[in-house]
Amino acid sequence: METAEFIRILDREGRLLASAAEQAGHDAKVPTCPQWQVRDLLRHTGTVHRWATAFVAEERTTFQPLEDEPAPTGEELAAWFRAGHRRLVDTLDSAALDVQCWHFFAAPSPLAFWARRQAHETAVHRFDAEAARGGTPGEIARDFAADGIDELLRGFHARAKSRVRSAEPRVLRVRASDTDGAVWTVRLTEEPPATERGEEGDADCEVSGPAARLYLALWNRLPFPQVTGDVSVAGLWRERSAVG
Repeated sequence: METAEFIRILDREGRLLASAAEQAGHDAKVPTCPQWQVRDLLRHTGTVHRWATAFVAEERTTFQPLEDEPAPTGEELAAWFRAGHRRLVDTLDSAALDVQCWHFFAAPSPLAFWARRQAHETAVHRFDAEAARGGTPGEIARDFAADGIDELLRGFHARAKSRVRSAEPRVLRVRASDTDGAVWTVRLTEEPPATERGEEGDADCEVSGPAARLYLALWNRLPFPQVTGDVSVAGLWRERSAVG
C-alpha cells in the first residue's frame, strides 16, 4: 500500500471515530477497552495524533515520550480530537517525501512509517468507538487489515519491548484465509518473537480467519475466528501481546 492511501484511510477513520464517539456519548463504556470510557478513548487517540504530528511537522530526529496533554472536557473534547486529527492528516499530506524524523521500526521512509502507523492506530480505535456506540461496526478493508497484521507481527512485536515470550520454543502460524499469501510464521522463545512471511515449517498452533477479523483479534478486540493445534499458544498471545 502507498503512503497516500494510508493518509486517506487515516482521514476517513478519524472522522468515523469522532462520529461514533459523539453518538455513544463521552460517559459510555468502551467494551473492547474495559478500563476506558469514550472520553478516555478520545483523549488517548487525540494525544497520539498530536505526538505523531510533532515528529513530522518539527522534523524531530530523537525520541520524545508520549505525554498526556491537557484536553478539554465536555462538548469541547470532540472538537479538540477533530482538530488534532485534521492537523495530523494535513501534516502528513503536505510533508516532503524525504522528511527525516524519528520513527520506531523499519519502514521505507519516516513519512511512510507515520502514515501507516497512524492509519492503523486510528482504525483500531475507531472500532473501539463503534463498540461503545453499539450496532454494526464499519468494515475494515481486507488488504488494509492484512497490512495491519504484518505491521503488528513484524513491526511492533519484533521490538525488544514485546512481552510475547515463551520459555519453551513454540511456533504460531497466522493465516488470513481470504487473502492470497497472507501467512506468517511467528517463532516464540525467550527472545522477542521472530516472524517470517510464509509457511515455514511446522506450527504448534494456527490462528486463522478473514483478514479483518484476524487483525482485530490480534489486537485483542475480538476472539480468534479459528484456532487449531495447541490453544495455549493462542492464549499466550492473548495474555502478553498488549502494546504499550
